[in-house]
Amino acid sequence: MDLDQLVNKATQNEEAIVAVAVAEDIEVLEAVSLAIQKKIAKFILFGDSNQIHLLLKKHAPHLLELDDINIKHVDSPQEACTKAVMAVKNHEANVLMKGNVATSTILKEVLNRDYGLRTSNVLSHIAVFEIPSYDRFILLTDAAMNIAPNLDQKEQIVQNAVKLAHAIGIDNPKVAALAAVEVVNPSMQATIDAAALRERNINGSLSGCRIEGPLALDIAVSKEAAMHKGIENDVAGAADILLVPNIETGNALYKSLIYFANAQVGAMIAGAAAPIVLTSRSDSAISKLRSLALAICSTKK
Repeated sequence: MDLDQLVNKATQNEEAIVAVAVAEDIEVLEAVSLAIQKKIAKFILFGDSNQIHLLLKKHAPHLLELDDINIKHVDSPQEACTKAVMAVKNHEANVLMKGNVATSTILKEVLNRDYGLRTSNVLSHIAVFEIPSYDRFILLTDAAMNIAPNLDQKEQIVQNAVKLAHAIGIDNPKVAALAAVEVVNPSMQATIDAAALRERNINGSLSGCRIEGPLALDIAVSKEAAMHKGIENDVAGAADILLVPNIETGNALYKSLIYFANAQVGAMIAGAAAPIVLTSRSDSAISKLRSLALAICSTKK
């Protein structure tokens, strides 16, 4: 499956309604237009209604005649985020999407203790990469939310990624807990945590996947490298999910895949009461569409 097929898979969910916070942005509205065209969702657009109408009249006037969008005027980006989060909280929508607003602003509303989308789970960022000449998706987590997760947080980050992998058709994902080496080194916390996650997987407390670690990146994704080092297990050279030890590693790997490997990506935040599309404001409409499709696929039971 590639990311375009993932967009098609999202059409199987007939109940997707997306609340968009601060929708007055051309790339956001183009993504909305594409999603409606492909019949993957309906939308509640929170923002400056005059600006939204002007942009739609100029770029997608046909949308103004459809029942697939509902424009809600608000007076500020803060209010747009509040109303969008509350729409999801009140089950008027089942996906939250960030528009032309700072990530910190929308996350503050998501984490609000009175009306936000907090659960007992750790929120984590999951990116699904389609890499040229690679035969499968690679899921990367966590490159954007958790700075230096501890062992229990890493377990929840894995659980979030495994649940998403199941939703997009990877039934028993292979998880590589990344580190710089393949042996436990008491001076390297990443290796200690990786080995502990492997033990939790073996004893059944962390299920639905196969975990190995610690593994260096080359061993996780290259069978040739694994054979050369004499490492033989189910995950070596065949990882579906890459669990990074900290945000610096994740951020660098995420951007390396895009800029050096020309990878395509869809990404979302999992672990909240509903999936969150938290793309960069500079992302293209097609990138936002793919992230939207990913989030919608994750809502399927």
